[in-house]
Amino acid sequence: MRTFGKWLGRFLLLMALALAGFFIFAPGIVEHGRNGVTEHPPFEVSDEARAVHAALVIGDWHADSLLWKRSILDRADRGHVDLPRLREGNVAVQVFTAVTKSPAGQNYEANATDARDNITLLAIGQLWPMRTWQSIYERAAYQAQKLQAIEAEAPDQLKIIRTVTDLDAVLAARAEGSRITGGILGMEGGHPLEGDLANLDRLWDEGYRLMGLQHFFDNELGGSLHGQGNLGLTEFGRTVVARLEAEGWIIDLAHSSPQVVRDVIDMTNVPLVVSHTGVHSHCETKRNLPDALMREVVASGGVIGIGYWADVTCDDSPAGVAATIKAGIAAVGEDAVSLGSDYDGSVTTGFDTSELAALTHELIAVGLTEAQIAKVMGGNMMRVLRERLPN
Repeated sequence: MRTFGKWLGRFLLLMALALAGFFIFAPGIVEHGRNGVTEHPPFEVSDEARAVHAALVIGDWHADSLLWKRSILDRADRGHVDLPRLREGNVAVQVFTAVTKSPAGQNYEANATDARDNITLLAIGQLWPMRTWQSIYERAAYQAQKLQAIEAEAPDQLKIIRTVTDLDAVLAARAEGSRITGGILGMEGGHPLEGDLANLDRLWDEGYRLMGLQHFFDNELGGSLHGQGNLGLTEFGRTVVARLEAEGWIIDLAHSSPQVVRDVIDMTNVPLVVSHTGVHSHCETKRNLPDALMREVVASGGVIGIGYWADVTCDDSPAGVAATIKAGIAAVGEDAVSLGSDYDGSVTTGFDTSELAALTHELIAVGLTEAQIAKVMGGNMMRVLRERLPN
């Protein structure tokens, strides 16, 4: 009996060590597999490009970095974005987007609303607070609180932008030599509302200022680009959009069905955003909305954010992304193109945010002027932020 007890104790100890190893190492292993950077030699960056890049105000509409189990305060050996790499890339403003629900078998064509949720497993595996395991709202709140904690720990490195005054403070500090980055909280789909308008106010209080209406499946607000049928806005969705317009939210139509996009255009009179996308005429995929519909979006005074992964650009190298940006200018105009990397969004890219000077080099190579580069790399985004953020 004593021998059995000894072996049982050893077995339980081994199980405890195995579980500890899983929770310590598995999240990093998962992210290594989800957010890769294609191996490449150092990119060519001319002296001219370095000088142009250093003078830019750069903004990116979309990164899912808060989803993963690592602190963006530290330079990581995985993924695409953290504060040290944002500084190396000279990024002034980064939207950090909360992913809260994602269907198993996720694809661009069609996803069922009742598919098993991948984020539940990720939340448990990364030891998020138990309140997040079943509540989509709490997942959004937790990711906001992660960014708030970074701001509190390193206020000289990160400031969460909630107002135009905050934006101006970040840009003024950077103009005086500070390396601070402004962070804006956004949502990848309106799922954290959980069908309750009261959650909209709670999310605003947590610091969220941008809301994507859908992600990879139809929801309470309306149809997804990747849902089951080109559904439009629901009555709840119309109520939410009216509130977003009135209260100063930035409305993001990435992942929304074409009918939802048309419904939002018809009922609003504010600049709209498609935060991370490509150009359909340049890279024909369902993920990219038709050019004609994109032109209707930007007629609102809004912008499209060009992503950095091959599914939307057909080439994820700096040269490929530059070619997509040039195609975007041809399709919707130089005042309507911006950056929307989708960094850390379970995509493989050709470069991380520290290597953004290589993109500036390639934009010069494809013939963009310095004025056009300044607009695309951040100027157009700053204009929309100034129009939509509260004073």
